[in-house]
Amino acid sequence: MIRATDISVLAGRKRLLDGVSVAVTPGRVTALIGPNGAGKSTLISVLAGERRPDEGEIFFENARLDTRSSLDIARRRAVLLQESSLDFAFTAEEVIELGRLPFAGTEAQFDDRAAVAAAARMTGVGGFLGRSYQTLSGGEKQRIQFARAIAQIWRNRQWTDRSPRYLLLDEPTSALDLRHQRMVLDVARALADDGVGVIAAIHDLNLAAAYADDAVLLRGGRLVASGPVESVMTEAELGACFEVEVEILTRENGQRAILV
Repeated sequence: MIRATDISVLAGRKRLLDGVSVAVTPGRVTALIGPNGAGKSTLISVLAGERRPDEGEIFFENARLDTRSSLDIARRRAVLLQESSLDFAFTAEEVIELGRLPFAGTEAQFDDRAAVAAAARMTGVGGFLGRSYQTLSGGEKQRIQFARAIAQIWRNRQWTDRSPRYLLLDEPTSALDLRHQRMVLDVARALADDGVGVIAAIHDLNLAAAYADDAVLLRGGRLVASGPVESVMTEAELGACFEVEVEILTRENGQRAILV
């Protein structure tokens, strides 16, 4: 489990996060939701170790994150941030291969080609692996970066190491059309069903409700509610947080439609 306890992040006098606690649990998808500026991206960056909190602690499997080997963490946790710029002349396939760098010099490096192929297949990017990354559209780049993250935590089923893996996603569908939004979240859901702990900042409430097990609702850097999706994503909680009238309908298949 990745666990954040009483996390606060300051920017001058402003608190980007204020006493937030959250957990990423193996086998579950957690949706980070809230209005713009709620602190979702900041929380992802703190969980990823990209930004140090001013207050509070991050634990990775019962040990403080800052006491763990960064290489060991990179072999078990992948991150997709909103900004993933590359200035080098890589092909799309070479960008995916970057996800395998933590395994250089280990027995797992012999699975690099299989991991890259599996990630490309899962994300549907096989048709443009040979193209220059710089020539891709925004949505294609986002899918390639998602494939890189998948390759990083991909595991050969013959491995004896069954330690938990984690996937941290910051708005992974922001540049995608509807079909590819669902494809990305289908993959995230399948990875969770295979034991990966997934946390994703998602701006589309209906997608969050459809794919997540748990939800963390933020507003103004503070935790409003957390727990199972059904208990957090209620008309009252969402309406108060987003300051709009919310109606939730339940379809015959059991899925909920959130109308605002």
